[in-house]
Amino acid sequence: MSIKFDLEQVLNQVGREKSIDKKVLVSALESAVLSAAKKHFGHNRNLEAIYNPDMGEIEVIEFRTVVDVVTDHDTQTTLEDARKEFQVDCKIGEELGRKLNSTELGRIAAQTAKQVIIQKLRDAERDIIYKEFRDRKGELVNGIVQRFERGSIVVNLGRTDAVLPEREQISKERYRQGDRVRAMILDIDQNARGPQVVLTRSHPEFMRKLFELEVPEIAEGIVEIRSVAREPGERAKIAVYSNDPSVDPEGACIGIKGSRVQAVVSELRGERVDIVTWKQDAPSFVALALQPAKVVRVVVDEEEHAMELVVPDDQLSLAIGRRGLNVKLASKLTGWRIDVRSESVAEEESKKARKALESITGIGFGESELLYQEGYRSVKDVAEAALEDLLEVEGLEPERASIIHKGSQELYEAMRLQSESEDEALRDLTDIDQLVIPAEVKEVLLRNGYKSLQMLAAVSPDELKGVTGLVSDQAQMVCSAVEAFLRVQRPATI
Repeated sequence: MSIKFDLEQVLNQVGREKSIDKKVLVSALESAVLSAAKKHFGHNRNLEAIYNPDMGEIEVIEFRTVVDVVTDHDTQTTLEDARKEFQVDCKIGEELGRKLNSTELGRIAAQTAKQVIIQKLRDAERDIIYKEFRDRKGELVNGIVQRFERGSIVVNLGRTDAVLPEREQISKERYRQGDRVRAMILDIDQNARGPQVVLTRSHPEFMRKLFELEVPEIAEGIVEIRSVAREPGERAKIAVYSNDPSVDPEGACIGIKGSRVQAVVSELRGERVDIVTWKQDAPSFVALALQPAKVVRVVVDEEEHAMELVVPDDQLSLAIGRRGLNVKLASKLTGWRIDVRSESVAEEESKKARKALESITGIGFGESELLYQEGYRSVKDVAEAALEDLLEVEGLEPERASIIHKGSQELYEAMRLQSESEDEALRDLTDIDQLVIPAEVKEVLLRNGYKSLQMLAAVSPDELKGVTGLVSDQAQMVCSAVEAFLRVQRPATI
């Protein structure tokens, strides 16, 4: 195909503008022209397209093999025809090539060549984009909002378009076409249409990168961000640590008058950020992670990898946070399962647990306290524990451990039998006269088949209301009366 302009110059210019290797462009042109030539001259013919830089054109060369008897007219020729067509002195077995008049390719073939060239250029650009961005995961980038596609935002990064999927957006943020947006490169998605740069603003690492940008001490390695927990658009917690004792990690991240943390908060459109100092001691770290609530006491369960945190009564809601967000983020930040209790509830549970342990036959007050401190909270806990476990309780003599273990098993068995006996007795109750409720309500219950306490104990107020026609207050009163009666009849706690 003869080119009527300086193809060499065009190749050099396109290569510079698209940052594509000239060899890739030449290969694309040769492939496109060859495809068009085969479509025009015939697919069975032995053709090659070769770029001639001196002539500034892509030449189409046909090759034929010289034979005695032609069996394939597309790729073979006789000695006589070869000397006429190729105008060279040749012999049997040689392969001859001649340049075809590619101006005959026509409009359709030229259109095919154009499509192949465009596709090759796209493939080359995609390959360049992939190579450029594959090593940039985790980098912050700035772009312009181009358009919206099924919830995703297409962002122009200059050299290519990237996508900010709906799942990686902050739910409360809204954008318009032309807005500037900062995000982190999350991944390079190699789909069928070519590599696509995937961005994120909701990932915890995005917050880490923002702090690295705003806090020089983090960029220099003096301060480290040990962990990040986020509820995008709502609240976040970060744990920081200083490698230099003279540098306060929290102060470095907050900045003078809160300038540094405020810059991050502004970028995240008001997302609240709590900065916590990371501690090697897990209970201390977990207590700090629950800020702004003050922790009174921490109980650690290493086996379950859980902690119970006790806070003042007036700070329980603060510790839990709105929709449980504060304790949820603290758990994510530290990696520990956290249970928060108020002082009054913890104290009440503590009294019950100590009283239960003190009821074990032959146990002393000091010994019950030792068991309590080791995490034993009921007669059942001690009875079902292995004797070897009790022997490991520091301060508990082996002989006393054996006596206590036996006493707890005897008491637990007695309590279990008593409980079964009470259950049997309750199953035998056939009238509801023992309930302190109005006579007219009893009549309604009896009329609807509720003749025993057992039957009433198995229904909820709503179910009772639906079956009997009692009003809500009456149904609730009946269920409360049943619960109170059973509690009096079964006071023992195993």
